[in-house]
Amino acid sequence: MNDRRIGIVMNGVTGRMGLRQHLERSIVAIREQGGIPAADGTMIIPEPILVGRNELKLKNIADTYGLTRWTTDLSEALAEPDVEIYFDSQLTQLREKGVRAAVEAGKAIYCEKPIAEGLDAAVDLARLVRDSGLKNGVVQDKLSLPGLRKLKRLVDGGFFGEILSVRGEFGYWVFEGDWQEAQRPAWNYKAEEGGGIVVDMFCHWRYVLDQIFAPVKSVYCQGATHIPTRYDEQGQPYTATAEDAAYGVFELEGGIIAQLNSSWTTRVFRDELVEFQVDGTEGSAVAGLRNCRAQHRSATPKPVWNPDLPAAYSFRDQWSEVPDNEVFDNGFKVQWEMFLRHVVDDAPFTWDFVEGAKGVQLAELGLQSWREGRKLEVPALDIETRA
Repeated sequence: MNDRRIGIVMNGVTGRMGLRQHLERSIVAIREQGGIPAADGTMIIPEPILVGRNELKLKNIADTYGLTRWTTDLSEALAEPDVEIYFDSQLTQLREKGVRAAVEAGKAIYCEKPIAEGLDAAVDLARLVRDSGLKNGVVQDKLSLPGLRKLKRLVDGGFFGEILSVRGEFGYWVFEGDWQEAQRPAWNYKAEEGGGIVVDMFCHWRYVLDQIFAPVKSVYCQGATHIPTRYDEQGQPYTATAEDAAYGVFELEGGIIAQLNSSWTTRVFRDELVEFQVDGTEGSAVAGLRNCRAQHRSATPKPVWNPDLPAAYSFRDQWSEVPDNEVFDNGFKVQWEMFLRHVVDDAPFTWDFVEGAKGVQLAELGLQSWREGRKLEVPALDIETRA
């Protein structure tokens, strides 16, 4: 059978996430494996068209990965006859314009989060793409991480009994940029350019909490700008106007309490850059990016508090590894394959722009909670009735 070649406008591939996770480790990887099988047995082959604002960067990226199609003109790319999908991983400030252009061109839309700078704009976009009838999706990559997939397996299997709490730690030290180059671009620390860890991470925490445990009912957030002066890509000092750490407490349906710390100003003393501990009446588990350990009620030791003696055993050794039981691929690539099948075969893809708007809602409420110093309820998001 013939291959099913599908043109994809990839806008924003000169950025770190767009280049590494979406182009290199997803689309290029899919092409190198010969595509993915469609329902009729043909192979779906993505044909990327790279779009950005810097011609030299685009050309260098195309040359590196053996690609030939790139342009700085989005309308030109969207007009290509084989294009069926528009993908956006630009700065958040630029995303709405790109998505609206794709809707006008009648393309399916897949994009990074947050889908817009504020909730009103996010709801407008969600309503726009829904009313257009176009297939749409938002990247929710953490759900495809091996560690969280194992954790979800435990939840679905009833391992925890009644879930009591979730505690999460995410982050690492991002160098200030003076004596060592920063690992993240300067805009991340500028509120006026869409930066800040609340906007970045609360969109993730919304879908992780909603879809693995229970819907979020309320949020209390304390943010902080721990490092007030940083240095940009040219080595020039600037004042950080966005927070570099956020400490959140979330109440979920069923009485579950989640505490999630997000920080670019913490040095890692964990097995992985993100870890979640889930405690329940029947068992507990700790999940990271790839690994998951569990301890059942029947195998829980009886610790005795005695600060006068050193610990006689390793607490970590008392936990059991949750087995893989399957082969795990890159989480971004897994979701790209799902979205490609959604477009070609109408296979399910539940993470649409409404789900993306929910992430923006939680981030906006988190920032409001920090400003006002109080817990805020998270109302159900109805894009029909919201003005």
